[in-house]
This record gives sequence, C-alpha cells and structure tokens, in this order.
Amino acid sequence: MAKELTSMSENYSQWYNDLVVKADLAENSAVRGCMVIKPYGYAIWEKMQAQLDKMFKDTGHVNAYFPLFIPKSFFSKEAAHVEGFAKECAVVTHYRLKNDEDGNGIVVDPDAKLEEELIVRPTSETIIWNTYKNWIQSWRDLPILCNQWANVVRWEMRTRLFLRTTEFLWQEGHTAHATKQEALDETYKMVNVYADFAEKYMAMPVIKGHKSENERFAGALDTLCIEALMQDGKALQAGTSHFLGQNFAKAFDVQFANKEGKLEHVWASSWGVSTRLMGALIMAHSDDNGLVLPPKLAPFQVVVVPIYKKDEQLSQISEKAEAIIEKLRAKGISVKYDDSDAKKPGWKFAEYELKGVPVRLAIGPRDIENGTVEVARRDLLSKEVVQMDGIDDYIENLLDDIQSSIYKKAFDFRTEHTTEVDTWDEFKDVLKNKGGFISAHWDGSPETEQKIKDETKATIRCIPLGAKEEEGKCIYTGKPSNKRVLFAIAY
Repeated sequence: MAKELTSMSENYSQWYNDLVVKADLAENSAVRGCMVIKPYGYAIWEKMQAQLDKMFKDTGHVNAYFPLFIPKSFFSKEAAHVEGFAKECAVVTHYRLKNDEDGNGIVVDPDAKLEEELIVRPTSETIIWNTYKNWIQSWRDLPILCNQWANVVRWEMRTRLFLRTTEFLWQEGHTAHATKQEALDETYKMVNVYADFAEKYMAMPVIKGHKSENERFAGALDTLCIEALMQDGKALQAGTSHFLGQNFAKAFDVQFANKEGKLEHVWASSWGVSTRLMGALIMAHSDDNGLVLPPKLAPFQVVVVPIYKKDEQLSQISEKAEAIIEKLRAKGISVKYDDSDAKKPGWKFAEYELKGVPVRLAIGPRDIENGTVEVARRDLLSKEVVQMDGIDDYIENLLDDIQSSIYKKAFDFRTEHTTEVDTWDEFKDVLKNKGGFISAHWDGSPETEQKIKDETKATIRCIPLGAKEEEGKCIYTGKPSNKRVLFAIAY
C-alpha cells in the first residue's frame, strides 16, 4: 500500500518528514541542507506562485530580476542588516578550478581569488538599493513597485524540508516611495495581501500583527507578519512585510528631487513569502492518512478512477468518464483520469488519499447501469453515491464546501488553542500541557522577552493589529502593560 506514515500523535516531526517524502513533495539532495522539490510538490508551489503573482500585479507591482551575487562591501553599508545576516551568508572567494598537479582531482585555483568576495544572496535589499540609485532622480520616478521570484541561500545547520533549508525559493518585493506614509501604506497593504492569500487559498487562518523589536527584520523600523498555528500547537511565521524607513536609501545614498526641487532620501518597504508556505499547508490540514489539500491549491482537484475487469468494461466507463471530465473542465475544475492498468484501484485510492486530492470519483459497471458515480471527499474521508446527471454542478459545489470546511476546521482548532493567561505559572502550565497561542501581558522590554524565551523557548509571535487597550501586568515582571501580545513556541 501507499501509506505507512508515522502517526501525528506518536511523533509529529516524523509524521511530517514521512508525509513530505511519501507524498512525493520533496526529498533531501546530495548537497547538505538543500532539497529537491519533486513535480507534485512543485505543482502546488506553482499554484501558490501563480495566485500570489496575480495578487501582486493587481496591486500595481511588476516583476524584475536582480543578481544572485552581492559584493561583500554592500553588506557593510547597513549595520543592522549585516549583523542580522552575517552568520548565514555563503561566500564566493574564487572564480576558477583546475586539475590538481598531484593527480587528486579538481582543486580551487589559488591564483583565481576574487578581488572582492561575493555573497550568495540571503535577501536582496543591498543589491536592489544600489540599483535603485541609478533609477531614481526625481519624484517623477517614484514609486517603484518591484517584485522578484528567486532563490536565496541562508546557511542553516539544522534543516527540515520546506520549513528550513539552506537554499529555498521565495518572492521578495522591494518598493521605493516619496513619502513615509506611502511606504507605510505599502507595508500594510502587502501584509493584507498575504493574509488574504493564506485564508482564501490556503484555507489557513492567520493573525496579522507587528513583530517585537527582538523578532524584527534586520534593518527594518517595523515588521508586520502573518502567524498561523500548526496542528502540533506550534506557531509558524507565514509571511512578513517590512517598513524600512530611509535606512537603505541613506546607506546607498538614494535621493530624489521633490516637487520643490529639494533633495530627500527615498522611503522603502520590502516583503516576502517562501516555500515555507508548503510546510504550513501540510501541517495546518493534513492527517494520518496523508495530505489534505484545499481545492484551490491542489495540482488536480478531482481524480477519476475506473473500476473494471475487462477491456470492454473500461471502454464503456471511459466514454462516460470523458463526458463528465469535459463538463468539469468547462467549469475550470482540474481533473486527472487514471485508467492505467499498472496498479489496482485499491492502491490508487490509497495513493490519491495520501496525496490529498480533494475529490475522487470511482465508476464501475454497476454505476454505468445505474447512472451513478461514487464520490469520495478527502477532508472528511466520506463517500456517497451520486447521480451522473448534474454531477458537474454537484462537484463544483462540493469543492467550495471542502475549501470552506478545511478553513473552518483550522479556525476552530486555533480558537480552541488560543488561551488568555494572567500569571507566569498559568503561562508555563498552558505552554507545557496545551500549547498553541498564549495571549498575555508583556512589559514591552526586549530584555523581558529574551528572558521568557530563555526559560521557556516561547517567543512573541506578534502584537496583533487592532489589539484592544487593556490595562494589566506583565506575566514575567509584574510591570504595567496596556495590551496583550501573542506568545507561542514556533518553527
């Protein structure tokens, strides 16, 4: 059979690793810490990418591409930025190999040392702002609303497929504005785009909020984020949007002449999501039987499996199946017809269950006689027999129901695993015995946040947008606090 997954309750981490590999999403590569994204996994990423790309373009952004290599000197221009990324950088020092004179294969040519080392991009603020200097002279050149789809490298010691790898895929938006307010508006606009995508397409409820100073992006004045809760009670940061102020414009001397002819530094934002969203999608919805994919992101939303013994039966079933498939595709529903004879129907059922295909149709000789189809929905593992007449409308409504049902299940889970606490003992008890998001008062100091992290591994995931003013006392120090923040142990 296709499954053989470790159960979530037995070992959540192993369940996740098993599922990524056995559902053909990704595998470890020959390069330590890097992954191969397999066709089925990449098909899901392509769906994410296509929808996000549309949402970016609908909000006025355009795509560009910037170099993979960044001169080392660029990183020294913005102090907080280099400090934040220095320990994760991969560095290119030479530009040529040669045959070893002792016959020991290939070696780095010592005479081919670069005059200046190049950093393999961990993020592109520095190379992009060096470029923007050439693009911006006047207020008429603003705003610049660029996004790039790319790969980045952040040297990681402990890796996990999709969640944390040395090389990963992402998009990064980098925008330039004439005023502070425009840059702030952009920062909020994009975190809302991410939240809409997560909830409407990934069926994953998220909380929007500000990062604390300790968790803020290196070089940013403010970082907004979307935070999601996984089924093991841990939080996952699913996307970030940063208000960079004028830090990078000043570092790279990017100025423009305003309408009065005076020179000003440009205001900036940056924002990004990565293949980490694949990990979020898996952990937010899946179960011990395999993936559970929201229909809007499934590589194919419906699979049709014929049940037959003779070729003559297959021919009759295929005729009916093709008519159904044509109607479904006319509605924009993606369908796979699996009439291969290499595997038996039972194996196929288990395989498509493992891969999270939202709806499975089975058609056999008896269905041909009765004008029916067996319909199985992946999220509830339920089956029913439905008339062939009107099956296209039925499936269209069913897919909508599955999408909303998956979201509701995740939303209810988050609600059940969000707990308000008022004391340090309550905090530790919930963290140990329940997990999830903990809403608690904090005195606002980075030192207190760090002490809480050191003692419990929990961090402030965000200060929720629109959090109500509420007088209270910090759970750790007892000092005054005017609003609650969300803590959790996170990936």
